[in-house]
Amino acid sequence: DDLDMHMIYDVSHNIAKIEQHMLDGKLKTLMMHRKGATRAFPPNHPLIPVDYQLTGQPVLIGGTMGTCSYVLTGTEKGMERTFGTTCHGAGRAYSRAKSRRNLDYMTVLENLKQKGISIRVASPKLVMEEAPESYKNVTDVVDTCHGAGISDKCIKL
Repeated sequence: DDLDMHMIYDVSHNIAKIEQHMLDGKLKTLMMHRKGATRAFPPNHPLIPVDYQLTGQPVLIGGTMGTCSYVLTGTEKGMERTFGTTCHGAGRAYSRAKSRRNLDYMTVLENLKQKGISIRVASPKLVMEEAPESYKNVTDVVDTCHGAGISDKCIKL
């Protein structure tokens, strides 16, 4: 279907890149592997696009099918503490297998419907695996990252 949707920003959250970072007081060339995390460079970093130089690299923190999402930006403290890395989502509360065992397909759909959310999915098991209950609370995770200073909370979607 053509939903007339256009990409405005894209970022990887499972990637390995060669980057330079300060380590033990020295600039080192490192292989940075981010699995379930994303790059969050601070304002004025040379590797982020010019459009984001004043704000820092945008970080998209997707919620679940039934929750909000966030936009954060990278910070200088994050560069120092995490090599410019932050979360890319809330993270799973239940494994995919546990979600399939413990959640009912129709109950998940009904709960979403009550929130005004309808979905199309190829397989019922995906509904349970991606149900809001399968994930941690995204607001708690974002507040933790913000409170630790590794990324700044900018927008709640």
